[in-house]
Amino acid sequence: MDGKQRVRFEDLGHMDYKTAWDYQDRLMQANLALKAGVYAGEETSDPLLVPTSHHLLFVEHPPVYTLGKSGKMEHVLINEAQRAEKGIDFYQTNRGGDITFHGPDQVVGYPILDLEKFYTDIGRYLRELEEVIIRTLADYGVVAGRSAGETGVWIDALEKGRERKICAMGVRCSRWITMHGFALNVNTDLDYFNHIVPCGIQNKKVTSLKNELGRAIAMEDVKERLRQHFADVFSCELVNA
Repeated sequence: MDGKQRVRFEDLGHMDYKTAWDYQDRLMQANLALKAGVYAGEETSDPLLVPTSHHLLFVEHPPVYTLGKSGKMEHVLINEAQRAEKGIDFYQTNRGGDITFHGPDQVVGYPILDLEKFYTDIGRYLRELEEVIIRTLADYGVVAGRSAGETGVWIDALEKGRERKICAMGVRCSRWITMHGFALNVNTDLDYFNHIVPCGIQNKKVTSLKNELGRAIAMEDVKERLRQHFADVFSCELVNA
């Protein structure tokens, strides 16, 4: 493990979206505070010497729609009263991307990483997050990949009319500290996606691992595989926080 970055792992279990967002933000702000002196030229300019910490959070949210910075409200197809009737929360967020859904039986992953200790390339970061998901799905015999210009993980991305998204992604990065992340549909109730234009992409479907395999998958098994592939792809050591 020598030379590898240590990433503190926490499974937050079931937690409402705002509480998890606030927790992410506290972790990010703590790292930003440590970097403040560096950017002001008051401390060492070597990013490897700044004592920032890395985190990976897993969580399941109650039903909630979240809208990214570049998202459009017209992609939310039901109004506030209808959302309340269905028990669905709604938040406008500071992540990239458009509208998506989080809910039970979906693994949401929030990496809070100091990318200066890995590499300073957001495009590469997103591709590596996608790779974690692609390898996890391959463990179940599901062949997934990327769709040009559309961040996330897809199945049959190159077959027009059959494209379906299984994992949405949207991140925020400030001074190379990341937050937000990915949402992998495991046994997710896909009906919730009928009330939005997922990720603002028209005429493409959403799927889940259960939908692809025709059977429910143990959430803990998926989480363990995600952990293993995250450690491999990012060449890091995961430690329980």
